[in-house]
Amino acid sequence: MAKDSPKTPKTSSSRSATNPSVSVWAAQCEKCLKWRRIATQEEFEEIRSRFTEEPFNCHNQPNASCDDPADIEYDSSRTWAMDKPNLPKTPSGFKRELYLRRDYSKMDAYYFTPSGKKLRSFTEVTTFLQQNPEFSDVKPSDFSFTSPKVMDDTIPSTALLANSHKKGAASSTK
Repeated sequence: MAKDSPKTPKTSSSRSATNPSVSVWAAQCEKCLKWRRIATQEEFEEIRSRFTEEPFNCHNQPNASCDDPADIEYDSSRTWAMDKPNLPKTPSGFKRELYLRRDYSKMDAYYFTPSGKKLRSFTEVTTFLQQNPEFSDVKPSDFSFTSPKVMDDTIPSTALLANSHKKGAASSTK
């Protein structure tokens, strides 16, 4: 995607109590291209789930306008990752967590059930739903293990140097 085109909302990778690899949820306005902080993961997922049909727009947000300065700047002061648009919202009672790999190669998505069980794949989701009929209204298609794309231009140079010995590792020069 071009640097100045609207991007699907996403995150930065500092650790937080609610999502270990995500410290900020943000979305980019389709009109002014400014980044706006999104208060909660749930609100972010709502925006992401309908992004193609209803792109994020400052004017549709409370207390925001394209005339206001950006809430956060896309730069290398943090590692950014971009989610794909229209991923399903996490089913009620479940929690989706993203983990940035130590080598910054990608993020891994996991779901936690209301009882705290970690689900790592569609197979585990399907098995869990079959074994727990109280979740009969939840479908495997309500889950997505699609990983956000870690933006190469925001990966710390120390990580790039540490990974330079690996085949196909990202380069700090372009």
